[in-house]
Amino acid sequence: MDDRERKSIGQLGEELALAHLLAHGLTPLIRNYRCKMGELDLVMLERQTLVLIEVRCRSSTDYGGAAASVDWQKQRRLVLAAEHLLMKRAELRHYPARFDVVAITIGEPRAKVDWIRSAFSLSDHARNDR
Repeated sequence: MDDRERKSIGQLGEELALAHLLAHGLTPLIRNYRCKMGELDLVMLERQTLVLIEVRCRSSTDYGGAAASVDWQKQRRLVLAAEHLLMKRAELRHYPARFDVVAITIGEPRAKVDWIRSAFSLSDHARNDR
């Protein structure tokens, strides 16, 4: 798979994830927040909770599938990007926050969407940073 195909699958995954989350009542705030520490695919509100969402899309479940690709290093980059976002956007700091993963497997006849709420937490990384 070349970079163009990979990027196309990634964009499709983000669209599917966004549609899924909108259907479940979340409100979109930011798409693709980028900083030098990393990227947050989607930043949304679920009632009064700030939801920081990593979207992973795969064409197969080989190597553990999409969710398994959010390893400790990826989680750490997401935490750093979230800290950067909250530093820049003070109005978001008063919300409790959580990290979700939307894992999508593209398949026939349709894509499978797994929404993993509270997939990891800041405290997971505080323990690992010692």
